[in-house]
Amino acid sequence: MTALAPAPRAAATTASVAERAPKHRLSPERIAAGLTLAALVVASLFALNSLGISLPSMLESWSNAERFFTRVGSISFPEPLELVQLTALTLGIVVTGTLFAAICSVPIAYLAASNTTPGPGWRAAARFITVFTRALPDVVLAMVFVLLFSLGSLPGILAIGIHSIGMISKLFADAIEQIDEGPRRAVRAAGGSRLQEFTSGILPQVLPSWVATVLHRNDINLRGSVVLGYVGVAGLGLEMSHAFKSLNYSLGLGVAIVMFALCVLMELISSAVRRAMLHGGRASGGPLAATTVEAAARRPWTGSRVRTTVWGWVTAALLIGAVAVCNIQWGDLVTVWAKIPPVAAQFWPPSFGAYDWTRMSGAMLETIAIALAAAVLTLLASIVIGSFAARNVAPNPGTRAGARFLLVGIRGVPEVILAIVLIVITGLGAQAGTLALAFGGIGLAGKLIADSLEEVKGGPERAITATGASRFQRYAAATLPQGAPAIIGHSFYLLDTNIRAATILGIVGGGGIGYYLLNAGQGSNYGVVTAIVLMILVTVLAVEGLAMWMRRVFR
Repeated sequence: MTALAPAPRAAATTASVAERAPKHRLSPERIAAGLTLAALVVASLFALNSLGISLPSMLESWSNAERFFTRVGSISFPEPLELVQLTALTLGIVVTGTLFAAICSVPIAYLAASNTTPGPGWRAAARFITVFTRALPDVVLAMVFVLLFSLGSLPGILAIGIHSIGMISKLFADAIEQIDEGPRRAVRAAGGSRLQEFTSGILPQVLPSWVATVLHRNDINLRGSVVLGYVGVAGLGLEMSHAFKSLNYSLGLGVAIVMFALCVLMELISSAVRRAMLHGGRASGGPLAATTVEAAARRPWTGSRVRTTVWGWVTAALLIGAVAVCNIQWGDLVTVWAKIPPVAAQFWPPSFGAYDWTRMSGAMLETIAIALAAAVLTLLASIVIGSFAARNVAPNPGTRAGARFLLVGIRGVPEVILAIVLIVITGLGAQAGTLALAFGGIGLAGKLIADSLEEVKGGPERAITATGASRFQRYAAATLPQGAPAIIGHSFYLLDTNIRAATILGIVGGGGIGYYLLNAGQGSNYGVVTAIVLMILVTVLAVEGLAMWMRRVFR
């Protein structure tokens, strides 16, 4: 009995240690962020319900599609030579516009990154440019440039380029902020200039990420080029819009099939290049094996270096060819300045024209509802598909490869074309726009989620597995919680993208503010266009501010 006496004291000691252990306290800001997320989820579900999306009603509407395709008959295509010319022009406009944005994004990203900017004022101005250019729909920019340059390739190039600056420079600035400062400090300590710091200490670290972002943006621009044809930009999009407007659905669907094939092909090429850039090491050739200064100065022409050089020259030739096929009238860039004041006067002051505030605000709210409803549908599917596409979650390599291939195929479908098909089945309105947006977002969101899950720390996963947990338990307790902050960030990026995309889909009958935007542009009511753009800008700024707050709280 005496030997058992110390037991209560040990229990008391254990209890006191537990009581003295630090408690995990949630900050008020984190609680507020959690409540905001919950409110957004509730709002998304409410929006989904209010839009009246119903699978049974879609199945009932399938007879509309059968009648439509019966009336269309066989699908036709443009003449072979014309098709080649239109395809080359479309690719040239997209590639040249993306190249323009990539070049402009370098100085803007340098000023926007906190570790390279000369001062807070420069950083604020650069960040505003990234948000402003992302908020401006490329179709609105195309309207403006068509007035300035008339029809041709230049309006499409500038519209794609200026709109793309926002995304490329933002992601490039984020990559600069995450660099290893060691090489940059070494260049500075050796007396290097700011330019030398950037080219030798920063650019080599962020170049693969920058190239991957540019390629991804090029894919987005190719899919988005379809709708630019509705406002007069030359290429396959213009041919398709003329076909549908003249009720030549056979030709319109043929052009849509060509666009789909181009998008899938471009996505496959871009994915292969991104993998090579991100995982290929130094110029895909690994470390140099030089043992002396002379040997290092005479870098050997290994097979890897030869391949890299060849691909570099091929890329340069393709870029030059893309610019050449556009047949840009460079003199217009000199004479356009005289046209800017009268064209700008047509867009100011902003007004709602024949519409009132109630109708326009209701249309904007419908666009936001479409974006929210599509985001929640996309995330539900993307978390499942993206998880199976992650190497550390998929049960076997075949499942992962199948999920990755599915995501690539989905990303290849332009949302505008999908919206047109759904409009045929379900009729005009928000239901078609929401479903097209939700399906189109799965490819991007699923890939981002898969990459984020693959990048989580392996320690917690191994610890959970060592306790005898199942694969699902490891996923739920270790993988998903670690990837949750990144998934939250991807969700806001998706919502930001959806707001602009929902506007574009409204142009082809997908509901929301886009319908009024197209009518205002075609009716030369440019003050209404400005008012709609300002509404979109305010919405995007609010989402961007909310996203920055969430990333800071949950990082």
